[in-house]
Amino acid sequence: MIDIRKLKELVRLMVENDLTELDLRDQQENVAIKRRNGGEPVVVAPAAAPAAAAAPASAAPAQEAPSDDAGLVAIESPMVGTFYSAANPDSDPFVAVGKSVSSDSVVCLVEAMKVFNEIKAECSGTIERVLVNSGDSVEFGQKLFLVKPA
Repeated sequence: MIDIRKLKELVRLMVENDLTELDLRDQQENVAIKRRNGGEPVVVAPAAAPAAAAAPASAAPAQEAPSDDAGLVAIESPMVGTFYSAANPDSDPFVAVGKSVSSDSVVCLVEAMKVFNEIKAECSGTIERVLVNSGDSVEFGQKLFLVKPA
């Protein structure tokens, strides 16, 4: 898997040079990044060497949400970055399962390009599931939380 620092640097270079698409390949890694309508970059196809690619594929079904999520609203990551559940390692998480949130409640931080971005719930309800661990890399559109609407 591509190092998140490398990915952040690629995204920074893409934005600085107003590129809409970037495709890099070498013997060990392959990454394609595209920007939709000049917006945030989206990692389209990160891949590692063939031997390393098998492990994430087998882990993917475990991360998928079960089918009993009907009626739940997903809070998704608006960017590629690193997910943090708390403001710092010594703090309590912003939210936990069972906690009520409003549309402007901060639920986590996503660090991208050394900038910590507050992510708000943008819906009201109760946190039913936390789908990401603190310190995990997240992608644009990846589900972070499931909320039972109020």
